[in-house]
Amino acid sequence: MELKGKNVFITGSTRGIGWGLAEAFAKEGCNIVLNGRGEIDPALIEQIKAFGVCCIAVSGDIADFEIAGAMIKEVEAQLGTVDILINNAGITNDKLVLRMTGEEFQKVVDINLGGTFNMTQHVLKKMMKQRSGAIINMASVSGLMGNLGQANYAASKAGVVGFTKSVAREVATRGITVNAIAPGFIETDMTDCLSDKVKEAATANIPLQRFGQVAEVAQAAIFLAKHPYITGQVLNVDGGMVMQG
Repeated sequence: MELKGKNVFITGSTRGIGWGLAEAFAKEGCNIVLNGRGEIDPALIEQIKAFGVCCIAVSGDIADFEIAGAMIKEVEAQLGTVDILINNAGITNDKLVLRMTGEEFQKVVDINLGGTFNMTQHVLKKMMKQRSGAIINMASVSGLMGNLGQANYAASKAGVVGFTKSVAREVATRGITVNAIAPGFIETDMTDCLSDKVKEAATANIPLQRFGQVAEVAQAAIFLAKHPYITGQVLNVDGGMVMQG
């Protein structure tokens, strides 16, 4: 897919990996839809516009099916289409499963997996008609290998992987690709708060012996968005943490 001029909707795109995705796609000449649950700083919109592209912002909770649909409709009214959807928004609430409440488990699943479903179903309605589009879902190495204290998060991301492969099969004949990216430890404000001891232990389990950069995740997303013959895949951006033979 030629990216210049395409409209890219990135959920959870006001910071971290989501913001890195927004900047990277803007550099490719894409129009960007920034998204978050709360009001979005106008300065972020201007930063994206500085790349010479259009940028709009829509706020809302992706875990709410009706709100997700309303956001897609709002973007379509302003830009005409959503050519690329990146389901990036997600939360963690780490706790050992014996201490985790049902509410704590369900909330993570509702946002990470339920939100991915909500946004995907609404955006597919027009993608199916135009017979083109790309959907990229943000999974995690936790969803592939599990992680202590992350039963809720790992379950939600494993669900994203299965969801990705299933939807890819359903929409392939309409020229729509659906893929996932599974990041490992990436340097963001979330990992900055980890103690040096935790960082050292994590690095010891990474063959490349370092945390990844947001830009490396963004480049993986651009690669998937550009290639119309790649679908139903999970691309690990993890420094070799998860090696599947």
